[in-house]
Amino acid sequence: MKTSYDKSTDSLYVEVRPLPSRRTVEIEEDVMVDLGEDDQPVGYDIQHASTKTQFIARLILQQDQAAE
Repeated sequence: MKTSYDKSTDSLYVEVRPLPSRRTVEIEEDVMVDLGEDDQPVGYDIQHASTKTQFIARLILQQDQAAE
């Protein structure tokens, strides 16, 4: 998992797989998920990230559990 944070826009991108995205879907306000060819997430674009800490924590924990 790789992350990229832009402080000036308070946006966070979390790459969960290094693959190209096929489409993007909004899963909740200010949170977009990029889906790969297999319709599984390849990354998450989180706007106003400083207000989405619970979502980010769940995402990180979910990815850690999937890796086990």
